[in-house]
Amino acid sequence: MEKTGIITGDDGLDRCFWHGNLEDYRRYHDEEWGRPVTDDIRLFEKICLEGFQSGLSWLTILRKRENFRAAFAGFAFDRVALFDDDDIARCVADAGIVRHRGKIVSTINNARRAVDMKAEFGSLAHYFWSFEPTAQERPATMDYATLSANPTTPTSIKLSKDLKKRGWSFVGPTTVYAFMQAMGLVNDHIEGCMCRPAIEKLRGAFVRP
Repeated sequence: MEKTGIITGDDGLDRCFWHGNLEDYRRYHDEEWGRPVTDDIRLFEKICLEGFQSGLSWLTILRKRENFRAAFAGFAFDRVALFDDDDIARCVADAGIVRHRGKIVSTINNARRAVDMKAEFGSLAHYFWSFEPTAQERPATMDYATLSANPTTPTSIKLSKDLKKRGWSFVGPTTVYAFMQAMGLVNDHIEGCMCRPAIEKLRGAFVRP
């Protein structure tokens, strides 16, 4: 694995290494990570959860995701934008999520920014997908070394700066690139992973918003 980044599951299939063959994490790898997403709620949820992940593992957040959805109105950003001090206190007291007041307040702030963004661009999807990297910006081969060496990219830096300019918070370039990977703006499944060709096919047929 150290050289290839590929591990073989007990089902005999080759996958990226990072899920560690944990059942729920492997399911996320197989069924979600890297598949193109245009649903505004899912896009908003993911960028907020990536912010909560900062300093933690994604597995920790993944296992709390349903609790986060319950706490934040299913990440319907028009509803979260209306949260008040009572909602902040409720979330801070919620042991089922990450009780970081700054990140909770950030989620409410970002919901308000998302409302503005939808009004300006028609959808969050239209905005985010406008930052999809060109083929020329992508590495020729996605191998273990390439994946491990790229927590940020020029595009994620550009998107992070633009989001911050628009008033979003907890959207640093590393957080933003993890969002781009998960939502399918790039295909960072390693060569040899069973998901890579399937996602390439999905991306080929995908209609950009």
